[in-house]
Amino acid sequence: MICNGRKVIAVLAAVTGSSLAFAQSPPSDFPTKPVSVVAPFTTGASEAEFRLFLHSILEHTGKRFIIDIKPGAGSTIGTAYVAKAAPDGYTLLIAGPAHTIAPSLYPDLPYDNIKDFAPISLLNKRAFFIAFNNSTPYSSIADYVAYAKANPGAINVGTSGLGSSTHLAAELLHYLSGIKVTYVHYKAPNQRLVDLLAGRVHATVVAFGSGFQQVKAGKMRAIAVTSNQRVPIAQELPTVEEQGVRGYDYSSWGGVLAPARTPSAIIDRLNAIFVQSTKDPDLVKKLEGDGSLMIGSTPQQFRQLLVTETERWRKVVKEAGIQGAD
Repeated sequence: MICNGRKVIAVLAAVTGSSLAFAQSPPSDFPTKPVSVVAPFTTGASEAEFRLFLHSILEHTGKRFIIDIKPGAGSTIGTAYVAKAAPDGYTLLIAGPAHTIAPSLYPDLPYDNIKDFAPISLLNKRAFFIAFNNSTPYSSIADYVAYAKANPGAINVGTSGLGSSTHLAAELLHYLSGIKVTYVHYKAPNQRLVDLLAGRVHATVVAFGSGFQQVKAGKMRAIAVTSNQRVPIAQELPTVEEQGVRGYDYSSWGGVLAPARTPSAIIDRLNAIFVQSTKDPDLVKKLEGDGSLMIGSTPQQFRQLLVTETERWRKVVKEAGIQGAD
């Protein structure tokens, strides 16, 4: 029995040693099978954009990354799934602003948005623009703020959902400006643009790829870009901060996370793969039309953004009195 016990111990030691060796140094051709990348939101612009990154990776490395759509509860269902997944580099998460907003809207999340994830890379940032219906009486951010202060709640602002990027981008402007508006939250994001053109809502925040052609056609007015710098696609469009709202800066962003405790060697390998995609000239050109700026960060830089953004939205959501969605 002792001899057999020693044999069992020896076998376990060998298996454990093999596992530790993999943790420290994954196979040189990692990943050796398709990687599941969870999209915690419904299909749309963000999911389509990420597919472009994965297509670039396939073309340049031959590695297959497959999107697995798991939407619901403000992106928290898919996020929780990845938090509990095996930390082996084969289950990843597409992260965006919702990842840093959710903790403020949902106090009982089944995961910690910082501690339960290992950052891989921030891939890109994407500016929006603030659009007004053509019949509105304001032609600048200063006019908009002045009108809102004189008419509290009179302006209807369409969003793509409570707690969404377009909602929080607008809320940040109103919070910093000290104004009150009436929000109209849409379950179908494109419906808010239909209603903006029809005059049923007065303003909204729009992605360049989904609305700037309407501006060029003269069907609605673009007043400001939401990032802290102008974008190549619309250099003539000033930022919100340039128009007097100090401290305003909002960009949607996309990045990739792994479950916590994923070995650093695997994180480094995945970082190299994703950062390479951000330097693909064809991909850069395709995303320029949506106001996108390629980043390709280190894991440490991405972690700092997650911490900073989580703290910022916690303050804004609390002081603006925003309640979580059902």
